[in-house]
Amino acid sequence: MATISGLAKEGGVGVETVRFYQRRGLLGTPERDGGVRRYGAQDVRRLKFIRGAQAAGFTLEQIGELLKLDAGRDRARARELAAERLAALDAKIAELEAARMSLRRLARECGASEEGPCPIIAAFEGEGG
Repeated sequence: MATISGLAKEGGVGVETVRFYQRRGLLGTPERDGGVRRYGAQDVRRLKFIRGAQAAGFTLEQIGELLKLDAGRDRARARELAAERLAALDAKIAELEAARMSLRRLARECGASEEGPCPIIAAFEGEGG
């Protein structure tokens, strides 16, 4: 059993993050035992799940739904949420790849000549590519 600071440390977050998750209903708040709240292994697992789901890009609302789905064993909805997240990631990846290609093109143009304004700076000023 751990205190809130021990839970936070095991989960790789700050105490305020744990409290935030509690206010959002993602983590439970145990009763005080001798004036101190004690957290168990299940709380650590849940905190790590929340952090992992956030790293995958799920919103806190989606994480809350995933936690409820786990209790109800609704795999179809869990797959649907994962598919939605994958589509969003694919769109972001496409956006980032387009930005990378554009920046590479601008860097080539910048290196091709020393005359006139720098294409990179001009692009960010809204004057070019």
